[in-house]
Order: sequence, then structure tokens, then C-alpha cells
Amino acid sequence: MGNNSDNTKLPSNFIKNIINKDLEGYLKSQKIHTRFPPEPNGYLHIGHAKSICINFGLAKEYGALCNLRFDDTNPIKEDTEYVDSIQEDIKWLGFDWEDRKYYASDYFKKLYDYAIELIKMDKAFICDLSADEIREYRGNYDTPGKESPYRNRSIEENLKLFEEMKNGLYADGEKVLRAKIDMTSPNINMRDPVIYRIAKVSHHRTGDKWCIYPMYDFAHPLSDALEHITHSICTLEFEDHRLLYDWFLKELNIEEPPKQIEFARLNLTNTLMSKRYLRQLVENKVVDGWDDPRMPTISGLRKRGYTPESIKEFCDKIGVAKSNSMVDISILEHCIREDLKDKTKTVMGVLNPLKVIITNYPKEEVEYLDAENSRTNQQLGKRKIPFSREIYIEKEDFMENPPKKYFRLYPGNEVRLKHAYFIKCENVIKNESGNVTELHCTYDKETKSGTGFTGRKVKGTLHWVSANHSIKTKVKLYDYLMKDSEEEGSVINENSLKVLEDCYLEESMKEAKKGDRYQFMRHGYFICDEGNVYTRIVSLKDKWSKIKDKK
Repeated sequence: MGNNSDNTKLPSNFIKNIINKDLEGYLKSQKIHTRFPPEPNGYLHIGHAKSICINFGLAKEYGALCNLRFDDTNPIKEDTEYVDSIQEDIKWLGFDWEDRKYYASDYFKKLYDYAIELIKMDKAFICDLSADEIREYRGNYDTPGKESPYRNRSIEENLKLFEEMKNGLYADGEKVLRAKIDMTSPNINMRDPVIYRIAKVSHHRTGDKWCIYPMYDFAHPLSDALEHITHSICTLEFEDHRLLYDWFLKELNIEEPPKQIEFARLNLTNTLMSKRYLRQLVENKVVDGWDDPRMPTISGLRKRGYTPESIKEFCDKIGVAKSNSMVDISILEHCIREDLKDKTKTVMGVLNPLKVIITNYPKEEVEYLDAENSRTNQQLGKRKIPFSREIYIEKEDFMENPPKKYFRLYPGNEVRLKHAYFIKCENVIKNESGNVTELHCTYDKETKSGTGFTGRKVKGTLHWVSANHSIKTKVKLYDYLMKDSEEEGSVINENSLKVLEDCYLEESMKEAKKGDRYQFMRHGYFICDEGNVYTRIVSLKDKWSKIKDKK
């Protein structure tokens, strides 16, 4: 049994227990073989990241192989844009399918031949019922289904009609090929399921060569078998389809058939986890595309500033379970904070500025103060920050009539400026509307940080930037896209994006490049985007750590 090259392993879980047992039994002396089979009808989301980590991670740990196979059996919804984005996402997460990229469309001829075999064995028939009629005939969990009036067509007639379907003689929906199983089965998936339908739509790979396409439940097990997959690992909604998965493999006498194993899909609070709903958000322009930073897509998280390491750590932390549950999004946020805390430099940025004039500081003087780049990682070094007579602080750091236990700036109160001096508010300047526009303060030159001053203490410390040396920028603050995510169809948060136009960063940020990440003191972690715009990745408030500590 192989190990990861980095000597890490997936935590023990029920899937690994099954694999270990199989390796001791019928798979003895063989290696496992997994696959990740996305449908190219949208961008991958964080739930797919979990599946990617499981399938590629298992292959890596066991010294085995994992295929990438696109389930491109529905040309109505598929596009090469999605194929490209899926490959980019998997690579970005750090996984590689090497030379094992496949498509279900690679097997269209073989799948057609398998369908012919079923017809010849009298295990499939051509049905003329409409989709609504098929649904009505199928019954429900309380009522057994009724057999189609076309179920007893002869093998010869079915072969003829199926070839005519392939040759385009019938319209979409006019006929389908159905497996002949059991209309009284308690498992509705076994009630003569459709395995081929007509779709006169050009396919992104095969063009107009085919006008009939296999259904997922038919194509998937046979594609697995053709690629010699040993363990077909999928989410829990396919558990009821396993009986049908195995039926096709058995009836077609597939040697060494793959084994389907189901795990719980990811359900995340404040998040929609359905490509169908995500597509609606894109098409209705609720968001700015699949990679909008509010989207739970991998590309959206990447644009938001999340790292591959944080997403893989999240997938590892939530584990692999057999039953569905709701995962708090604060765990994902905790993972990105933990990943960035020792990697990013801490700088000062004022997002809602209020000017402060230090009246007793020399007008033309500028001094450069020492500041550490990280409290947790000394290897990130130090930087110089300019201090001058005019600075900006946050508006929220001043109150004219503060409540008790307010330790920031107010008339007559003294606070420390981070890395600099104590200042005291002496005068408040207001405009004609009565709004505060400027503060006049004094500083005590004996209180400079780093000099060992112990004369008196203050309870408040504020971040700031020099007004004449700062860099003006725009900042995007994202909130959860969904107000409540207990069920799909939740209410959209109309305030999920706040854009601050007049923000100021310290002078050292002039060296920032697109993709660089920083911690803005007291505000959170941010990533630099094009045009000197910064996007907040996550705030500093760690809800998950507090929840975890209480347990």
C-alpha cells in the first residue's frame, strides 16, 4: 500500500475501511483506481472540492491512480467553457490526472453497443410514452408502477426502432429506450428506467454525429468499467441508484465490476450548493458570473483570495461521513485564517477615514517608524512607516459622547497610535450639518513606541496612516450571499457587497501586486486585485474557534 509523497494521509473513515477490506480480499495484489466524474454544465463548487480531495487523495495515499472523466452525456447544458474551468480548478487545488483525462463521449459507440446487447437479451425496449406519461406509469413509493403498453415489442422491432432513433428519424421526446427490469420494484429507479433519449443538439466534442445520448445511470457504471475503476465514490443521493448501477454491470457480464460507495455531500450554511441554483444566480445577474467572490465555486473562492491549502484543510477537517449534515461556514473561514496568519504581512489601512491634525507636531517633519510585519512570524521582518502632522484614523474610533468602557478617542481622552505616540483629542471640527470632519490632537513625544516609556498607560490603541504619504484605494467587503441556508431557495442577501471608494493604505503598500495577500490591522485578510482594488477574504473574527473552545 503506497503513501503520500508528503507523508500525509487522509484520516481514517468508512471509505478507507471498505478499501482496506477489499485489498485484503478480492483485490489482493491489485491497486485501487478511482475517478472524478464532473458534468461540464457549470463551474465546480466547494462540494466538488470535497469529492476531488477524496478521490485524488485516496489514489495518492494508496499509490494508485485517479482519472478525470467528464460526464458529457447531456449536450443541451454542456460547454467547453466548463470543461476548461474544471481542469483549471483541479490543477489549482494541486491534483493531477496526468494522462488519464477521459470523456463519457469517448465511449458513445461502446455504450450504443451495450444498449444493443440489452435489446438482444430482451432487457431493453423502445417506448413511445411521453415523459409525463412515463412519470405517471412509474407510480410512487406507495403505488407500484404500470408496465408500458410498448414493453412487449419484439426484439427485432426494438432493434429496428433503436437504429432509426440513432439515424434521426424521430423527434426529440418521441421515443426512448428503456431498460426492462421490474415496474413493481420498491426502488423506483428500477422501474424500467430510460437509458437513451433523443436530443438533436450539437455536442461540444462529437458535433452532430449522434442525436441519441445515454442517460447518466446507464453511462456511468459502464464508463467506470471501461476504465477499470475499482471504487466509484459518489455522494449520498446516488445511494438509491446503486441497485441499478450493479444491475447494468451484472446483465452485461462485466468482469471485475467496480463498487459504488456513497458519502454525505457537503451542505454549508449561508450557501447554495446546487449547480442549478448557482446557474440561476449567474443567468439572472444576481452575481457577476460564476467566479464572483460571493459564489461558493472554486473559481469564486480563488478570486476571493482563498488558498488551495485552506480548502484542502477544510475538506480534511469536516471529514467523510455516511449521513448528511449541515456544516457551519465558519469552519471554512477558520481554515483560511489559519493558513494566512503566518504567511501574510500585517499593514495598516483606514477604510472609513477621519482626518486628525496633530497640532504640536512640526508641520514639515516626517519620521519613519519601525513596525513588525507579523506578530506570529518574525521571518517576515520589519518595515518603515511614515509619521507626520496629518493622519487618518477610522471614524468608528472616535465618539464625541462615548458610552462607558469606550477606550478609543473622545474629547479629552488619550490613546496610543500603533507603532507611534500617545495622542490626546483637544478639539472637534464640524461642518455646517454638524458632522465631525476633523480632530485636532496633541502628541507626547516622550511616548514613542519602542523607547520603553512607562510613565502612564492608556487603554486604547488605534491604527492610522499618514495623510500625505498614504495610498488611496478602493475596497470590496463581501458578506454571505444567502441570509439563511437551512434549505435551498433561501433569501438572497441584498447587502452582500459593500464597496468603499475612499480608503487609505500605508505607504509600504505601493509595492503590492495583484494576488498579494495582507492582513489589514483590525479589518481582516485582503487580496490585491487589478486597479489597486482590495477584496476582503475574511474578517478577523473567528466564530469557529469560539464554538470549538466551548465544546
